[in-house]
Amino acid sequence: MAESGSTAKPWVRWQDWVGVVLGAYLIIGTLWTPTSGSALSAMIVLGALLVIASVWSLAMPGSMTSEYSHMLIGVLLFISPWVLGYTAHMGASWTSWIVGVLAVIAGAAALPEANAAHRGIAGQH
Repeated sequence: MAESGSTAKPWVRWQDWVGVVLGAYLIIGTLWTPTSGSALSAMIVLGALLVIASVWSLAMPGSMTSEYSHMLIGVLLFISPWVLGYTAHMGASWTSWIVGVLAVIAGAAALPEANAAHRGIAGQH
């Protein structure tokens, strides 16, 4: 009889694909959104980190840390216009705020599935 491991399969969770799309949009959005140096840096760096965290979650669906990373990056994106001083660039600010909120929502939505997969993996040891 085969062992019944975690039912979570890699590369299928929609929340993580949302994170990939959000991160890519944030990076590519710098092409059409007027930005300053700090806005450009924040959007590219945090967008790349969001893509990396999302791919990590896709590859390892039982990783709780990757889901918390989505949420942390989302919070950092949301506060970055104020902290880095680019609120005058409304397009960059709104892009950061919206993508930040959506990243937090996607990460939070994936937590129950990641937790179940994590428990399934932990139970195999």
